[in-house]
Amino acid sequence: MHTDSTVTVYQAYAPEIGLPAAREGRFPAVWQRNRMTWIKPSFLWMMYRCGWGTKERQETVLAVEITRDGFEWALEHACLSHYEHGLHADHATWKRRLKQSPARVQWDPERDLHLQPLPHRSLQLGLAGEAARLYADEWLVSITDVTPLAHTIHAHVRSGELDIARQLLPLERPYLVNDELLAHLHR
Repeated sequence: MHTDSTVTVYQAYAPEIGLPAAREGRFPAVWQRNRMTWIKPSFLWMMYRCGWGTKERQETVLAVEITRDGFEWALEHACLSHYEHGLHADHATWKRRLKQSPARVQWDPERDLHLQPLPHRSLQLGLAGEAARLYADEWLVSITDVTPLAHTIHAHVRSGELDIARQLLPLERPYLVNDELLAHLHR
């Protein structure tokens, strides 16, 4: 989900982090800026990861709206999270780049309402060091607790009311990037 100036990503946290973050519109002091944090632009991939907000320490699902400039900065400074023969000169070169990069790109199968894999991939973006600090302190526009929405959609899925569940999903559409940035995402 994105606008001309923002991108919405999702994360799930334990209530002691997620609830104050949503209430205050910023991450609380216990949120560790020195740790890798993974953001997911796909609502359903986040639901897969957090079990619709039921997995331990992932009970609070947040929609985090960040600046588009920040999101693209992270993409431009990212390295693939895994070695890819043919894309990287060699494993050692990739490993050095990975250690130096403040962001990591990982492509995982997108999910359907039953959280089953789809034939196309969805982005996960890992932020560390400078990127994590910028995410929390500069790119952040708003934080919304979407746990009730996750639980409501999940209830409709469990009841077989897939059309209702689908209508409640956030409106996500492909995020278009220029060719240079796209080439960078595959390095």
